[in-house]
Amino acid sequence: MSNDNLLTIRNIKIEGRSDETWMPIINGIDLDLKKGEVLGLIGESGAGKSTLGLAAMGFTRDGVRVSGGTVQFDGIDLLTASAATKRALLGKRIAYVAQSAAASFNPAHKLIDQHTEGPSQHGVMSRAESEADGIELYRKLRLPNPEQIGFRYPHQVSGGQLQRAMTAMAMSCRPDLIIFDEPTTALDVTTQIEVLAAIRNIVEEFDTAAIYITHDLAVVAQMADRIKVLLKGDEVEEADTRTMLSAPTQDYTKSLWAVRAFQRPQKPPVAPGVTPVVSVRNVTASYGKVPVLHDVSFDIHEGRTVAVVGESGSGKSTTARCITGLLPPREGVIEFDGEALPLDYRKRSKMQLRQAQMIYQMADTALNPRQTIGQIISRPVQFYMGLSGKALRRRVEELLEEIELPAGQFIDRLPSELSGGQKQRIGIARALAAEPKFIICDEVTSALDQLVAEGILKLLARLQDELKLSYMFITHDLATVRSIADEVVVMKDGRVVEQGPKDEMFRPPHHAYTDLLLSSVPEMDPDWLTNLLQARGVDNIGDAAVDKMT
Repeated sequence: MSNDNLLTIRNIKIEGRSDETWMPIINGIDLDLKKGEVLGLIGESGAGKSTLGLAAMGFTRDGVRVSGGTVQFDGIDLLTASAATKRALLGKRIAYVAQSAAASFNPAHKLIDQHTEGPSQHGVMSRAESEADGIELYRKLRLPNPEQIGFRYPHQVSGGQLQRAMTAMAMSCRPDLIIFDEPTTALDVTTQIEVLAAIRNIVEEFDTAAIYITHDLAVVAQMADRIKVLLKGDEVEEADTRTMLSAPTQDYTKSLWAVRAFQRPQKPPVAPGVTPVVSVRNVTASYGKVPVLHDVSFDIHEGRTVAVVGESGSGKSTTARCITGLLPPREGVIEFDGEALPLDYRKRSKMQLRQAQMIYQMADTALNPRQTIGQIISRPVQFYMGLSGKALRRRVEELLEEIELPAGQFIDRLPSELSGGQKQRIGIARALAAEPKFIICDEVTSALDQLVAEGILKLLARLQDELKLSYMFITHDLATVRSIADEVVVMKDGRVVEQGPKDEMFRPPHHAYTDLLLSSVPEMDPDWLTNLLQARGVDNIGDAAVDKMT
């Protein structure tokens, strides 16, 4: 064991309880991390990445226990340390950035109050100093209006903005070790660049060690000095990043490198005069007095997928809220099968409501944790179809079979007993339960590893073909756009800047903003981020000027 390790994990074994039985999650893994070093943890859903990351803090979730091994942080055994010792370390010397920011913040307190709590309680800074430092971190992480955004509540900012605020909060005490658990999952590609650059700069500036957990192989290539690959609680292999990318030795690692091969062929153009399933016509909308959409127009035809892309705050999800009637537009028309819909959902008929459903980004927060899978899916079946008793259960079983989850194994489980990919499939089944013609897919694969995401995309494609569904696919992942879209709508600052068939959109010449999005997709090259920043004239990667980046 090297004496200069900040973190040393030896033969760690972790189990999870299922009913009265303890099942293995981590099967005797070793891990070494030096100060200032970044280790990337990758693997498919259920590999044990997050469990190992939490164990590095001496922490396990409810229903999980460490059954063997040691975790040493700077000479302190975290598995036997007292609660007081851990409290002194966590937040100050060890920090954690969770994947789901929406589920991690206290909704009753403003962002800046939550940011300053750690530095104040640990005696690192005064409240005033921590607040000023928080504003500076917000600026480094490219949060809009950094002097004021901290005085908002979590529900008043976007998911991507909330993720950056949590990253700033983890950095507030300048810890020795940060566990990054999918910190850029909710970010668009242009914002992701700046967040990755800021994280990398702060890690280098303060000589911070980090464990970077991700399913995005191109992202980990930019961040990690070494990569460890996990599969079902076992270590597959570990090597420095360049070696791992160029010459992985194990077949499983090679299979990870080869994912996302699925791509639907471009469909022929829609015949002239065919009525769209959904038509957005000259929609302008605002939140209070603040305008957020400006004259937005596009069509979605039967059996087609229109991908709506753009950076955080571009108006993608706001447009979806207008279509569903959750945010009535100030101007414009929403048509369904050629007929104008009431702009407010409360004025729509049950049939009109049934025809447009939504699949949400974060299945963790979209499913009621106290209801079984059967109860979750049966609610829209009861509401829209009026089924009950045996007919209701039979329909729920059919829906589970449609999403490729055997009813006998899943209908009586709780969401907490499912993997991320399985929970997202339940979200799909709940949308299908209303038997709609149109589904809004809001970042449905962004929180999933690439193998699971590919399975979800294939499932959505199959369902579209079988049921003649139309999709509005909101995403910041251009690889997903290439996989599943028929047409692409590019949005910026609440406006449509470019739209057209997928094949045309990926061929130059592009609108300048579309070109920016395409050039911002990370590549499997450890030098990609550095080269990109240099090409855009950014010298200090942590203080990247917005005007230079965008």
